[in-house]
Amino acid sequence: MHRDDVPIQKATAYHDGLGDFFAERADTSPHNAYTDRPAMLRLAGDVSGAQVLDVGCGAGHYACELSARGAQVVGIEGSATLLRHARGRLNGHAELVLHDLEEPLAFAADASFDGAVCALVFHHIRNREQLLSELRRVLRPGGWLLMSTSHPTADWRHFGDSYFSHEWSDLVLAAGEHSIHYQRMPLETFLGELLAAGFVLEQLVEPRPTAALREFDEAAYDKLRQVPSFLAVRLRRP
Repeated sequence: MHRDDVPIQKATAYHDGLGDFFAERADTSPHNAYTDRPAMLRLAGDVSGAQVLDVGCGAGHYACELSARGAQVVGIEGSATLLRHARGRLNGHAELVLHDLEEPLAFAADASFDGAVCALVFHHIRNREQLLSELRRVLRPGGWLLMSTSHPTADWRHFGDSYFSHEWSDLVLAAGEHSIHYQRMPLETFLGELLAAGFVLEQLVEPRPTAALREFDEAAYDKLRQVPSFLAVRLRRP
C-alpha cells in the first residue's frame, strides 16, 4: 500500500538528509547491522507464515529480513524519505504505509497481526501510551512484541547528568552533520510503560555485537562488547 508521499513533519521520524544518512549507515553500522538487528532477529525466532507489523520500518532492513524468513510484513514509517529507500530494498515483498506513529493505527483491524517489531523507535515517540495501546489492540492474543531502545546507561555515560533523567536530548551522529532527537528514560520507565500497557515480559537482552564485526571494525567490536548500547525485549500480548 502506498499512501501519498507527503513528509510528516514530526521529530519522531527521520526526514530528508537525516533519512538518507540513516538508510545508508544502517547497511553496515556497528550499532544497527551488527548489534541491534541480530539481537532482535534472534528474539523473533521462527516467523514463517506470521503476519508481522514493522513499526517505524525505516529503510526496510527488518522488513527485508523478516520477509526472507517467510513472514508477511506490513511496514509503517513516518518518513517518506525512508520509505523510498524501503521500497527500493523490498521491491514489493512487503506492504509499506506512510504513517505518523504519533497517531492511532487506524489502518489495522483488531487482532490482525501475530507479531510486531519496534526497533529503536520507542524513545522517539511522545505518545507512547497510545502507541502501546494500539499495538496491543492489533496483536492477536498470544501475539509477540519485540522492542529495542537506547540503553539508559549508555545515555547516562554520554550525556552525564542523572541516570534517572527523562530529558529530550539530541545525539550528534558521526561527522556532526546530523543528530537524532529522543527521550532518555531509566530502565524502570521503559519496562514500566510496557507492563502497564498489558504486555507480559518474556525475555530481556543487552545486545552485544556479533563476531563478524571484529573483521569489519575491531575497535567498534571491542567497545560494544564492553559498553552497553541498547536494550531489547520480547513481550507477549495475553
